Amino acid sequence: MKRLREYNKPMLEDLVINMGEKPFRAKQLYEWVHVKRVSTYEQMSNLPAGFREKLASEYVLDPLTVLKKQQAADGSTAKFLFELPDGETIESVWMRYKHGDSVCVSSQVGCRMGCSFCASTMDGLVRNLTPDEMLSQVYDIEREQYQKSPNADRDEQPGSEVKAADGKGHINSIIIMGMGEPFDNYDNVMGFVRLLTDENGRNLSARHVTISTCGLPDGILRLADEGLPITLALSLHAPNDEIRRRIMPVAKAYPMEDVFNACLVFFKKTGRRVTFEYSMIKGVNDSEECAGELVDRCKKLQKNGMPTHINLIPLNEVKEREHARSADKDIQRFQKILEKNRINVTIRREMGSEIDAACGQLSRKHKNMRR
Repeated sequence: MKRLREYNKPMLEDLVINMGEKPFRAKQLYEWVHVKRVSTYEQMSNLPAGFREKLASEYVLDPLTVLKKQQAADGSTAKFLFELPDGETIESVWMRYKHGDSVCVSSQVGCRMGCSFCASTMDGLVRNLTPDEMLSQVYDIEREQYQKSPNADRDEQPGSEVKAADGKGHINSIIIMGMGEPFDNYDNVMGFVRLLTDENGRNLSARHVTISTCGLPDGILRLADEGLPITLALSLHAPNDEIRRRIMPVAKAYPMEDVFNACLVFFKKTGRRVTFEYSMIKGVNDSEECAGELVDRCKKLQKNGMPTHINLIPLNEVKEREHARSADKDIQRFQKILEKNRINVTIRREMGSEIDAACGQLSRKHKNMRR
C-alpha cells in the first residue's frame, strides 16, 4: 500500500483529482494529515465516508504501532519502541529541556557502520526507513506526549493536554541521531526533512533540525548544497585516525582529514556551525594526550575560519559491548584541558540511562525476547 504521510500538498492535490473528488478536498486532507496530524481516517470528520473508505483501502496513514513506552521517573525523557508494518522495530527518544522539547529519531532499521560502542549496529543494517516512517515518529510522539496524561496507561483515552517546556503542545527540535546513519539513507532523510519543514504543514524551522553523521564526506557535501539551514553534528569520538579506526570501522574508508575538509566546506557554504560529538570511553579516548590532540585538531580548523564546538558525551553503556563510561573526574579533566585552550566545550546532560535510551538498546532487548 502507498504511504499517505509521504504526500506533500501538490501530491495530495493530484491524488484527490485522480480519485474523482472535488479539488478543495486536497486542502482538507492535507490539514488532517500534516496540520492536525491524525492517526486514523475516522478522525477526518469533514471528508465523505466513501472517500475515507477509498483512502483506507489504498493508503497507509500511520505506519507505526507503539509497542512500548518507557518514561524516566523525573519526566525528562521517554523512550518509544515502534513496530513497522513488516514487523521490524525502531526506537525514538523524547527529551525535555528548559528551552523546549526534542525528539531523536531513527533513520534506518539497524545500521551497517559498525561502531563498537553502539547497540544499533550489532545486527547490521536491515533496511532504510521511508520518509513517512521517520515523520510518524514525530507525529506519534507528539500525540502520546501532549494529548494524554504522561502517567496514563497505554489503553487509556486521551485526557488533558500536557504542555511542552515552552508552554505549547509540540516538539521544538528534531535530531536525526537514533538508529542508523542518516547519510546512508540520504534521499529518504531529505524527503522527511522537507515534509517536516513544509510551511503549509508541520512547519518546523530547518534551523531546529540536526543531522548526525559518523562521517560520510559525500553526504556532508550534498547537504551543504541543499540550501537548508540545517545543523550538522559529526560523531567524532576520537582525536586521531588510529583510535577512530579501532572503534569506528567507517574511519578506515574516510580519514579524519577528508571528513574535516567536508565539514569545512559545509560551514563555508551554509554558515552553520558543526558540532563534534565525542563519547567518553574509559581507557580508549579519555586521556590527557587525547585531549591535547583534539585541541590541535580544533585549532587547525579555527585557523581556516571555522568555529569548533565539542560535545562530550558520557558513554551510555551497552551490556553486550566491552566499552565502559569514563569516570566523572576524567571527563571533567578532559573538559578543562579543552577550556584552557579556548575550545568551546560542553558535557551533555545525562538522560534516560534507566530507560535504555542509548541507540538501539530497547529494540535489541525486544528482539532478544522475541527470539
